Parts: sequence; structure tokens; C-alpha cells
Amino acid sequence: MPSLSGLESNKKKALLLTVIAGFLWGTSFPAIKIGLQYMDPYTFAFLRFLLAALVMLSVSLLTKNFSFNFNKKRLILFLGLANGLAYLLQYIGMVYTTASKSSLFINLSAVWVALLSPILLKEQLGSKKALGVAASLVGVVLMTTNLDFSSLSQGTVTGDFLVIGAGVLWAIFMIYNKPLVKDSKNLLQSMMWLLLFTLLPLLPTAAFSTGNFTSLPLDAWLAIAYTAVFCWVIPYYLWLKGLKHISAVTSGIVLLTEVVVAMAIATLVLGEMLTVVSGVGAVFIIIAILLVS
Repeated sequence: MPSLSGLESNKKKALLLTVIAGFLWGTSFPAIKIGLQYMDPYTFAFLRFLLAALVMLSVSLLTKNFSFNFNKKRLILFLGLANGLAYLLQYIGMVYTTASKSSLFINLSAVWVALLSPILLKEQLGSKKALGVAASLVGVVLMTTNLDFSSLSQGTVTGDFLVIGAGVLWAIFMIYNKPLVKDSKNLLQSMMWLLLFTLLPLLPTAAFSTGNFTSLPLDAWLAIAYTAVFCWVIPYYLWLKGLKHISAVTSGIVLLTEVVVAMAIATLVLGEMLTVVSGVGAVFIIIAILLVS
């Protein structure tokens, strides 16, 4: 049995890996904005995960980790389909609702994790985690709405439900990655199959997309490559390594680092306005991360 100091060391490493994963996922914001100048979101999502899957397939072949006899087949299939379907629901839902509502509903996934994890994984939600969840909720609301709630009355109920569904699916995805990392004998192989299965819900929309893959400029392919490797393959691997030693609730809240990083990049690189309200929201998210850590 690991010593108390060993467990504490593993937890610190896990938190660090999760923060790095959140940071990398947060940097996807400008790359996605560049990519969407040249293609529709369905094409972008499909090409992003196709490249990510091909990268993982190459890594698995080079490290001789490729096999059809992998454990947790049903769980990996479920996680891949849930991930792909969540992206699909988000993109379709955003056509029928506002960007601010989409951002709010998607980033509430950390709260859904806290609500569902005790039911699905029997994880205990202690007082500090409960405070962390509450602080993260306040932070997400402040950052995504900027206390301007007029946009919340816009859009359609159908669009809202689709985006809410995406957030819930990602919460379930995060929760059930916990038993995956706990029992998986080969993490790289599990990642490869999961990414391949993610493509299945995205394939129909990509097949009927109006975009022409062959005519995309270099900037578009660089955006696809960056988001595939540095905003999925690498952060997902780091996140899974961290999830092995911390709870799904803690991981979900620490991952909100992504929201803070995205805001910082939007302010420093893209020249978007940083308001006092969104800054306070970022502070609440940081407090939430410190509480669960």
C-alpha cells in the first residue's frame, strides 16, 4: 500500500497534469477561430479528430501497442460515441441559440460532474468540494454572461436543450473516464480506439458537408493539426494520467483552467475586452480550483 506521502505526491502530480491539460485545451480558442474562417464546424471537428486518431494510431503502431484484444471495449466505445455526439449536439445547438448561452451551458459540465459523480461512481462530495463547485458555478456564470442576461432570453428552446445535452454528455464522458484509467492496462491503446470511435457520430455530417478538404489553405491545416495534437492528444493523455489519482469532481473543476486561459488569450492575443465582471469570475474559478486541490 502506498504511503501517505506517496499518495500526496501522486495527487500533486495529478493536479499539475490536469492544470497543464486545461491550459492546452484553453489555447484551442484562437486556433479554432482561424480554422472556422476556412471551413464549417462539422468539417473542422471531423478533420480534427481524424488527425488525432491517425496520430494515436501511428503512436500505437510505433510503440507496438496496437491490438484488437483491448479490455474495456464497451466502455471505450461508449466514451468515443459520447464525445463525438457531444460535439455534434454543441455545433447543431449553436445554430439555434446564442454563443453566450452555449458557453454557459457547456462550461456547466463541471457542475454536472459534481451532481452525477456521487450517483454513478459513488464518489463522496465533501464540504470543500461542495464549496469548490459553488465557486466554480459563480465563476462560470460571471465569465460567460458578464452579468448581461439579456442574451439568455434569445435563441430557441431546441437549441438550448441540444447544448445542455452536450454539456451533460461531456460530464458523463469525464466521469466514466475514471474507471477507464483505473482498469486500463494500455492507456495509449485505449486513447486510440476512443478517438476512432469519436469519429462515428461526426462522419454523417462531414460526408454531407459543403467544404472541400483538398482546397484548404496551409493556415487551416495548421489549425487542424494544432487542435488535434496539442488540444486533444497531448492534453487528453495528461488529463487521464492525472485522473488516475484524483476524483472526477476535482478533475472537472481544475479543468476550468481552460476557461481562464481562453479568456487570457482572447484578451492578450485577439484584443478582446476584459471586463471587471469576467475578471472576478476568473478569480472565483481560481478559488474553486484551490478549494478542491
